[in-house]
Amino acid sequence: MRKRLQHVTPKVLGVFSLAMINVAAIESLKNFPIMAEEGLSLVFFYLVAGIIFFIPCALVSAELATGWPSRGGVYTWVKQGMGARMGFVAIWLQWIENVIWYPTILSFVAATIAYVFNPALASNKYYMLAVILIVFWISTFINFRGMRASGLISTVGVIFGTIVPGVLIIALGIVWMVMGKPAHIVFSWHALIPDMSNIRNLVFLLGVLLALGGMEMSAVHANEVDNPQRDYPRAIFLAAVIILVSSILASLAIAIVVPKAKISLVAGIMQAFSVFFTADHIPWLTPIIAIMIVIGAVAMISTWIVGPSKGILETAHDGDLPPTFQKINKHGMPVVIMLVQALFVTGLALAFLLMPTVSSSYWILTDLTAQLYLIMYLLMFIAAIVLRFRQPEVKRAYRVPGGKYFGMIVVAGIGSLGAIFALIMGFVPPGQLPVGNIWFYEGFLGLGIMIMCFVPLIIYTFRRKSWQSENIGE
Repeated sequence: MRKRLQHVTPKVLGVFSLAMINVAAIESLKNFPIMAEEGLSLVFFYLVAGIIFFIPCALVSAELATGWPSRGGVYTWVKQGMGARMGFVAIWLQWIENVIWYPTILSFVAATIAYVFNPALASNKYYMLAVILIVFWISTFINFRGMRASGLISTVGVIFGTIVPGVLIIALGIVWMVMGKPAHIVFSWHALIPDMSNIRNLVFLLGVLLALGGMEMSAVHANEVDNPQRDYPRAIFLAAVIILVSSILASLAIAIVVPKAKISLVAGIMQAFSVFFTADHIPWLTPIIAIMIVIGAVAMISTWIVGPSKGILETAHDGDLPPTFQKINKHGMPVVIMLVQALFVTGLALAFLLMPTVSSSYWILTDLTAQLYLIMYLLMFIAAIVLRFRQPEVKRAYRVPGGKYFGMIVVAGIGSLGAIFALIMGFVPPGQLPVGNIWFYEGFLGLGIMIMCFVPLIIYTFRRKSWQSENIGE
């Protein structure tokens, strides 16, 4: 560890470059329809989520990343602060929430593909299930070929499939309003604040927190700026403004042209593009933009198939998993972990056949994903506070401002309270969606959380020293 801390990291990133890394890591087109359901009050949700979660997460993960730089990321941080067992739980949650997330992003891909051939397919559960399984298994096998193939797909996909469509839908929404065309939302101070009398209207805050998650991934670059204490907060502020403003404008663009009752959580962005292009007499652009968005989404899937899997592989190298999970192919890819991941996704995708609508299936998986992710963040916040007390001597290139203890307690405390509140809210069914049997809904979430949290504890309890010794001997 001492050698790692003494390693000099090249100072190659400016404030703008670091901000763009954060934007690329976090912003996703698939999140916009979730908030479009809220109309103008989505502005309120984004701002609240930014204050109680996004900013605290960014600042805390920056301190941890510059104090304990490691490929293990949250695994290393929580392990240092709360012990190896909880470190394993944290990285497991980061991995498994991504596994549960895959069917949601894949359903977005399926719904978008439908707009190339037949938009009605976006509400067909069997079509959605088939596309989810086909695309994910193909993406998994492509990633067996190594990071070169994955990296090429990611680079092309982010530019043409995320940045271009994102900027385009914002521009179309602005032009729509400037030209005085009718909008399906009311712009007023009253509409800006959600109806607090109905707690079910607050559930979509969970979707915003999930949309803003991921800053801990990019925090590892904090050491690569000239003055982390000065430049990292500037980069975070710039990234936060770009992410919040662009997300708000893109979500509003959807809400403006698609009636609230008709917004599909999986196809909302294509619904909006279809309306814009039809009104401008260029409907032939709809399938073209759909193909571009599919490329971007598949690129994101390709990136995340590998990333969290390698995080789990890191724990395998420490002997937390049986030797079978430590195996890699000639391209350095953790094939066993990736195959297990694909089997998990296959099972979770069956939720699309159990829920009453495609949107409700999408939401329940999004809900479970967010809840597990929030538990991981809660562990990270607690570990950050503990490390300020237990390891104050460790040099951090960036420190959360506010003195030796007070600043960290306040910032991590706000993040923790925000995570706990959203975690509880996740059990409240959203008022805007039919969820079918309430017992199934609550049971799916409750059992899902218990199983996904207990499995790593059980695995760690039965770990053996021989697992580690065999790995070391490779």
